[in-house]
Amino acid sequence: MAVPPAYHESLPYIDPEPSPEALAAALALISAEQSAFSPRPPPEETKEPSFSPAVAAELARIASSTPSQALDLSRYEAQEIPPPQTSPPGSDALRQPLLNAFVSSSYLSSRAQNLELLDAHGRNAWLLSNYHLEDELRSLERDLAETKRDIDILNASRASRQNDVKAEMQGLEQNWRAGVGRVLETEIAVQELKEQIRQELRNRAKAAEDPAR
Repeated sequence: MAVPPAYHESLPYIDPEPSPEALAAALALISAEQSAFSPRPPPEETKEPSFSPAVAAELARIASSTPSQALDLSRYEAQEIPPPQTSPPGSDALRQPLLNAFVSSSYLSSRAQNLELLDAHGRNAWLLSNYHLEDELRSLERDLAETKRDIDILNASRASRQNDVKAEMQGLEQNWRAGVGRVLETEIAVQELKEQIRQELRNRAKAAEDPAR
């Protein structure tokens, strides 16, 4: 049969706040209890992270406070027609201007398409995005309000339950203290009675040894 877990409920509405002396005594007991256990094992050594050459170069740049290099935007600018060349058209002299022209053409074509889409659907997409964000915000605010209400209800229920049994708990505590006191008084009376019996036995033993007296 499985043993049910134990739940420890604090009684802030019944128990008074502990005094500084009581807190100090409790901390001293905790420290003494902890010192009885074996020391904690040392933490494991952390491994040095490994980065790719690009990331390592960027971290080194940041560590040296070197400003980052600006992106080369010349490839997106209008390309100038290279001067006439005496070399044939398929030579390497025309390869780089042709590649730059391809990049510029692709970029401008994509940008024109994006601007057309933004002009046609940008406003509606922006409004729809704001609507979804506002709906998510309202949902989060409702969850927050419900959580706060649940916390208030729980605290009120705890306070009500503890206040309902406050007098009973205080009476039980007083009875327990009185019972402990009576047990101590009984043990002291028993020890005193034992001492009286031992003393009486010693007196009788002495009287038996010396009948004349």
